[in-house]
Amino acid sequence: MLTEIIFWVCAVITVAAGAAVFWVDSMARATYALAISFVAVGVALLLLQQNYVGVVTILMMVMEMAVMAVYMVMFMGMNPALMPMSMVHDKRWALAASIGTFMSLAAGILMADWPSRRGTPSVDVTRALGEELMGPKMLAMIVISPVMVATMVAGIVLAVQRTRYDRFGDDLKARPGRDPQPGGVGR
Repeated sequence: MLTEIIFWVCAVITVAAGAAVFWVDSMARATYALAISFVAVGVALLLLQQNYVGVVTILMMVMEMAVMAVYMVMFMGMNPALMPMSMVHDKRWALAASIGTFMSLAAGILMADWPSRRGTPSVDVTRALGEELMGPKMLAMIVISPVMVATMVAGIVLAVQRTRYDRFGDDLKARPGRDPQPGGVGR
């Protein structure tokens, strides 16, 4: 009974936070609403005893949204990330497309001829699911992941034209900064 209540609370949070992505008026708030929605999905998956997928969903989405928020602050500053904006463009067509998509997916779910179970589930369902999802590619993913992170960090370092050291020199406490590029922090 408690599991069912928690599941339905997670379902409501998922839908409400997903709708909040389009209701709130800033990119930062939309990012956090999306993170909350995916965490609720991950908790619902954990309640369904899909431990691997639930934990991976929570970890991936929290980290993805955290990185997105960091990039917003880094490249836009916190004020533009919190400035009012609309996440919905051409609202009538967006509403029509979303209702049409929902109706077609719901019809597909209701009309599908669902297969009956064949065989018995694995003793360790989480391990079997992980092997099905990754299979022999697990070693490649373990090697590629740090290379991808290093590539992102190197790309950012190479893309940033100036840093705080350009403005302040070796003494980061010096005020005001000597900004070699007009219009920057030192103006």
